[in-house]
Amino acid sequence: MERSNDRIRTTHCGSLARPAELLDLMRARLSGQSTDGDKYESAVRQAVAAAVTKQAEAGLDVVSDGEQGKVGHATYIGERLSGFEARQSEGTKHDPLFASEEESFPEYYQQYFSASMLGGALIPRAPLFCTGPVEYRGEEALLRELQDLKSVLAGVAPQEAFVTSTAPSGVGSNEYYDTEQDYLFAVADALHAEYRRIIDEGFLLQIDDPFMTEVYSYPKTTIAEKRSTAELYVEAINRAIKNLPAERIRFHTCYGINEGPRVHDIPLEEIIGLVLTVNAGAYSFESANPRHEHEYHLWERVKLPEGKMIIPGVITHSTNVVEHPELIAERLSRFAERVGRENVIAGADCGFSSQATYKPEVHPSVVWAKLRAMAEGAQLATAQLWK
Repeated sequence: MERSNDRIRTTHCGSLARPAELLDLMRARLSGQSTDGDKYESAVRQAVAAAVTKQAEAGLDVVSDGEQGKVGHATYIGERLSGFEARQSEGTKHDPLFASEEESFPEYYQQYFSASMLGGALIPRAPLFCTGPVEYRGEEALLRELQDLKSVLAGVAPQEAFVTSTAPSGVGSNEYYDTEQDYLFAVADALHAEYRRIIDEGFLLQIDDPFMTEVYSYPKTTIAEKRSTAELYVEAINRAIKNLPAERIRFHTCYGINEGPRVHDIPLEEIIGLVLTVNAGAYSFESANPRHEHEYHLWERVKLPEGKMIIPGVITHSTNVVEHPELIAERLSRFAERVGRENVIAGADCGFSSQATYKPEVHPSVVWAKLRAMAEGAQLATAQLWK
């Protein structure tokens, strides 16, 4: 990863809204309808081309394919691993992510996130359950994903490009292995093939792990249990990236996509020590969300390890308000003053369409305005930090 040696560089978290034509084809495929494979792949390539071009036009230095070909930031992996079965189930291994939020603000969630309101907005996808040995079988799909991105980059030439991949903790529920550790390690070993191929093809790897913070949202587990689970998640990630170059790896964690009160989010300071044990070269996290913006102060007490970088969110997925470039510059300067200007890359709190949906919480037109504002804010911060 290039450092911000002479200016603040810009990126985002990966996912962007898919066009309606592609969503229609995704919905048809997932519902079992017969679809034209060539038509589908063509639609994905066109969506990737449009996403990358718009990112470059917005002024981003480090771009992605927008996860256009993925039905979800984690659910896509079901097509690339053997040993899993997709099905609906009454029981899940965890309580719903925002269960505590829903208990505190039932009226809000009923009005703004009810099934009737979201009807038709989401692409249906059944949860994954591990029912046999886990092995990687996604070479063909992964290569197609990487080739689609490469073909577009030739005409855009951003500074760098990254490809997202889910963390081991994001892969379904275990019904086969004796222990959760055995299961996560088996998934980690399988995912190593995807991680390695992404890097070998010349891309930066971003590992997405919102599940590390989600662990702390489960209301029926103790703090010690939450911590133990999060530590196991990190151990699985480090196993999956063993012998891969840390300087080619970005780690992203957040609190999920939820334009809600968010009063139950775990403070970043309580988990940052654990986050920094992931053997990555850069760490991406929420900091534009008003529940977390004040947390830049933690870098006055926490030392960023030598050679590492941070990618703080300076625009957020939790509101359709477009951040002012001057505010973005101020946010970037706060971090630069505490960890060093060369160690800061401007980013977003989370992806803007982590799931394939017709109705992302932030409208796509607003997303592009946010990304343009981030690029402008980075220019302002550069002028202030490199006087």
